[in-house]
Amino acid sequence: MAYHPVNLAVRFLLELAGLVAMAYWGARQADGVLRYVLAVGIPLVAAALWGTFAVPGDPSRSGKAPVPVPGIVRLALELAFFVFAVWALYDAGLVTSSIGTGVIVLIHYAVSYERIVWLLK
Repeated sequence: MAYHPVNLAVRFLLELAGLVAMAYWGARQADGVLRYVLAVGIPLVAAALWGTFAVPGDPSRSGKAPVPVPGIVRLALELAFFVFAVWALYDAGLVTSSIGTGVIVLIHYAVSYERIVWLLK
């Protein structure tokens, strides 16, 4: 189930939602030009980290790893990404969205237990 197309689509949508949450949160942190720098910069950095650090042969991704890392490092990166996105929604006052996103992330990782076991090996 971890590599089922529906689960991969959910993961992709969660990634996009996380980036939007980070952008929204960043935009609310400052005024003027800094507002736009944070709204673009925070999700850009998050996306760069997400796409760069990977486990070679991860079947849920392309299998390529620009910067190869152990599975535990990749899992920690993913969890940090989603925890920050959920917290950003909460901090921005979107509590219901924060809870909903958090629940969907938990369900996604529960369904992806095979991948988590693979990452932890």
